[in-house]
Amino acid sequence: QVQLVESGGGLVQAGDSLRLTCAASGRTVTNYAMGWFRQAPGNEREFVAGMSANGLYKIYADPVKGRFTISRDTKNTVFLQMNNLKPEDAAVYYCAAGSAPPFRALKLRNEYDFWGQGTQVTVSS
Repeated sequence: QVQLVESGGGLVQAGDSLRLTCAASGRTVTNYAMGWFRQAPGNEREFVAGMSANGLYKIYADPVKGRFTISRDTKNTVFLQMNNLKPEDAAVYYCAAGSAPPFRALKLRNEYDFWGQGTQVTVSS
């Protein structure tokens, strides 16, 4: 199993950047496909970005393509770099881990097995 803890959320202005961090403990993230989801009030949790276990394949939701980047380091941490933030990006952001072949990035919520508690991102216009 893996435990996930997100951090890095906050209040920013439109156009600003923010980097979210997902610290993993237990098994290393190289054993899992990793992803970021978000949930705004009244909305369902939606996919934002995903990365394969081998780190080579990355997928993004259309609204964030070209602005957000998922990555990881060698210390069992996954990041979501968010640039040019928009008010519609405001949400609670969740980190997730799922079992998958090393080359496959996951997009569906039910493909992920482990979740963090989330970190709030607020974007003012």
